[in-house]
Amino acid sequence: MNIKITKLALVVAASLSANAFANIEYPLMPGDPLVDQQWHLKNTGQAAFSDRGGKAGEDMNVSLAHAMGIMGAGVTAAVIDGGVEVQHPDLIDNARPGSWNFTTNSPDLAPGSPTDRHGTAVAGIIASSAFNGIGGRGVAPRAGLVGFNYLVSGNQTTANWLQSHGMYSDGFARQSFDFPRVFNQSYGRTLSSPRSFDYEESPWLKTYEDAQEEITRTTHGGRGAIFVKSAGNGYERQTFTHSELGRGYLWFDNKNHGLPLQNVNLERMDTSFWNLVASAYNADGELSSYSTVGSSVFVSAPGGQYGTTSPAIITTDVSGCSAGYNPLWLRNDLHGGHPLDPNCDYSARSNGTSAAAPNVAGAIAVIMSANPALSWLDVRNILATTSRRIDADHPGVALSFKDSEGKQVSYQAIDKWQTNAAGYQFHNFFGFGAVDVDAAVNLARFYDKNLGEFVKTDRVLVTADAEIPDGHLSGAQSTFNNEQTLTVDAVQIRVNIDHTSTRDLAIELISPSGTRSVVMTPRTGTILGKSGMQNTQMLSHHFYGEQAKGEWTLRVIDTASEDEAYIFDPRTSGEPNVNMVHRNNTENGVLKSWDIRFFGRK
Repeated sequence: MNIKITKLALVVAASLSANAFANIEYPLMPGDPLVDQQWHLKNTGQAAFSDRGGKAGEDMNVSLAHAMGIMGAGVTAAVIDGGVEVQHPDLIDNARPGSWNFTTNSPDLAPGSPTDRHGTAVAGIIASSAFNGIGGRGVAPRAGLVGFNYLVSGNQTTANWLQSHGMYSDGFARQSFDFPRVFNQSYGRTLSSPRSFDYEESPWLKTYEDAQEEITRTTHGGRGAIFVKSAGNGYERQTFTHSELGRGYLWFDNKNHGLPLQNVNLERMDTSFWNLVASAYNADGELSSYSTVGSSVFVSAPGGQYGTTSPAIITTDVSGCSAGYNPLWLRNDLHGGHPLDPNCDYSARSNGTSAAAPNVAGAIAVIMSANPALSWLDVRNILATTSRRIDADHPGVALSFKDSEGKQVSYQAIDKWQTNAAGYQFHNFFGFGAVDVDAAVNLARFYDKNLGEFVKTDRVLVTADAEIPDGHLSGAQSTFNNEQTLTVDAVQIRVNIDHTSTRDLAIELISPSGTRSVVMTPRTGTILGKSGMQNTQMLSHHFYGEQAKGEWTLRVIDTASEDEAYIFDPRTSGEPNVNMVHRNNTENGVLKSWDIRFFGRK
């Protein structure tokens, strides 16, 4: 594309109505040598230096927004990660004051070692510069960047967490131009069993939630900020430590029945309303093989695969051919001194939900720059409204098992795409779908919706004392009649369950409108999940836009009546796999109680 076409695109775009250009295809503007291979920005089926390409059109759809000059200007994104090479030639122009190195107590955020590469890759996905003749570009190539090396060993204190998440000592900084409006958290844990979400037992949970709520709702003159978080990479396998065999990977037979070994609702901070959780899809337009999923996922974005047989994400890397992703054992065709990257300043191996989250963060920066008056609540609404249904024909996942009577039965553990009573489409793999930047910007520019007053209700305790039959679809059921009139953004529950194998359990929440959300999939976690659930918290966005008033139903179903095999695969090279058996419990469980609260608007 030449400069005349670029000017024409700007003139035409400026004259079009709010709905006229939503489906028009534009090429990416040139100016960065690697941009033609950045499939996550514009997927044409290119290989991105791997063995093969993906499916054209499965991308962030940023072309028109970039052609219009809407690229994140005036919005700063915080990268909460390891070191970030902010002096990188493709990042330095977007660096803003405010970065902090907790190791050296200085603003110099340079990576502490050649392998401290993660933060630099994340920063580049968000906001590497455009049209400078080097590398590729970010989703928001004119957004500002600050960073905090909170993830470096020794830096993970509560004080450092608070500072990196916006609780600066100078309160006035929260209203400043460069104070972040987007915080990217490409980190998390892969847990093997449920944890308690209890403020008395773990007071840091309340500290973190209160801080994120304050930053979300009060900064930037009340327009607020958004925290983006990666869903995790635990769909297929988990690291596991055995008392005799050591550390290794745990695998279940039948690939865990096609179900995620990790559900996003096991990670406690992913059940916080204040974290906008992102899952990952690949260049074929399907869920990335590793991506953790569940009802608290809000949207999905490119994470790719591993950059060898199929594409990963091309982004900035720690400079030099002996640093970052460039060492031989991590290479693909870009690495080691390619003519398009002679100084080895870029990588084509960034992946994971660690890559999906900054793609979402960059998209949010672009949306905010399209209309700076938007509030945090408006931006979430725009994403829920404009994200596209990806892998539209995916059937979900049905679990077949023999019940306690010996009959073969089927349980729909993950639904196909569902449309709720408010007209929003949702899938536990993708949330509201794949972020579509051009569609979101289109809505943002002409946005005039009054969402109403935001409300967070108190928790209401429901006593159930309902027996959970072993290995039977009948399950246990408990209801709560909500009398408050409210438009739902999200629903949060906590459950108290006596059960000797939580891996067997499926947990559903059903709205007054009849929308069913599987908030905990069966076969989640490992053999460690034997202690039941105590105040275990789960979040669902499935009911977005529905009315909260009416009867809500909680169902808990035991989906196993037989033993199952699993494999312990030690990491030490040469050791054989160790086959084990998980003995099925035969006792009935008890749904003792649960509580519920709503986030929404009136």
